Amino acid sequence: MTAPTFSLCVYCGSRPGENPAFSEVARSVGTWIGHHGGQLVYGGGCNGLMGITAQATLDAGGRVVGIIPQALVEKEWANRNCTELHVVDTMHERKRLMAEHADAFLALPGGIGTFEEFFEVWTWRQLGYHDKPVGLLNVDGYYDGLLGFMKTGVTQGFMSDWQMDLIRVGTQPMELLPDLVQAAGLAPRARVEAI
Repeated sequence: MTAPTFSLCVYCGSRPGENPAFSEVARSVGTWIGHHGGQLVYGGGCNGLMGITAQATLDAGGRVVGIIPQALVEKEWANRNCTELHVVDTMHERKRLMAEHADAFLALPGGIGTFEEFFEVWTWRQLGYHDKPVGLLNVDGYYDGLLGFMKTGVTQGFMSDWQMDLIRVGTQPMELLPDLVQAAGLAPRARVEAI
């Protein structure tokens, strides 16, 4: 297998959610990563949007690096089909390894775990702990309320516009994905089909 041209860390739900558009986007994201010579880094589960994204990446010829804490191996059903599966001791170790393996970050719809991971890498970016692009894919308005709340943080003086500018928000994966990869200083390979 050819070395990946970029490594994208995707945060998303271990459930599929109620809206079929969420699963469709997860599949599109994984397919795009695989077709463009990329590597998916994610939480290592095989359920929900996590599993859909990972399988789509593999089906499209991409590499998948899953990182999961031992305590969640059974709960999230660790995906043994990953190209690499790292079972770690703690959530802190999981998130650290995910960040180290990534050139950029993208949050899809998800729950409290997805929110926490997204906010952590955004916080790390604004503190200067890394300079990797951070994206938020707002599928069917899923993050409208959150984005509105974050803007309230700016208007109420707890945040600044420059902090909001650190996140790349999009509604179309085929526009946001190449933008994130290029912002990381990399170029996705021309579309390659799975063998």
